[in-house]
Amino acid sequence: MSTTKLYGISLGPGDPNLITVKGLNILKSVDKIYYPGSLYKDGTKTSYSLSILEHYDLDPDKCIGFYLQMSLARTQAKEIYNEVFVAIQKDVANGLTVAVVAEGDISTYSSFSYLLEKAEEQGLEVDLVPGISSYAAGAALHKEPLCLQNERFLILPRVQSTVLLLEAIQNNDTVVLMKIVSVVAILDEVLVNSNYKVFYSEKLGTKETFISSNWDEIRTRVIPYFSLIMIKK
Repeated sequence: MSTTKLYGISLGPGDPNLITVKGLNILKSVDKIYYPGSLYKDGTKTSYSLSILEHYDLDPDKCIGFYLQMSLARTQAKEIYNEVFVAIQKDVANGLTVAVVAEGDISTYSSFSYLLEKAEEQGLEVDLVPGISSYAAGAALHKEPLCLQNERFLILPRVQSTVLLLEAIQNNDTVVLMKIVSVVAILDEVLVNSNYKVFYSEKLGTKETFISSNWDEIRTRVIPYFSLIMIKK
């Protein structure tokens, strides 16, 4: 019998069918599920993870949200992680099994990684279930390979300058940019009137999914947080 009490479960990019069988079975069996969400300046709370979880006919009473401010400052986030981990420790001490979920893959820009560090420091046994990342889902929807043979493939979050972006494109065959909502102006400088191939995706796996390979069309949109772009030479 497994002695694992804490699980990190990947939910996939948005389509509730893109969770693994293992991940879904664990979610159905655990006593509590913690999910991340976003806290905005006006007090509004939203959770992409919860919108996926709601498809699985889980007991809503065992689903508990923790909400992080949409800010580069990490003070509030660290406080929330500490609070959530204290709650998880109490749950485990009381004999409960706990899952923490994340959109996409649990090991890629995931809130769970901060909780994982604390769990390992405290000697908790943890099992991570990998999942489909948003960029893999985007490539599949565009029917465009991320890389072939010996091609170089790079993932960048929040690229901070045109120099860095151009350097990345020049030194790699495929560049995936994530967390692009705050750097659209930099992308525009590099991509407008360029010969690069672009593959843009937003809100993958939802009813609001949108993809395009036309930068002139993309640059006029209001870019949401859940968006990414793949660039090829």
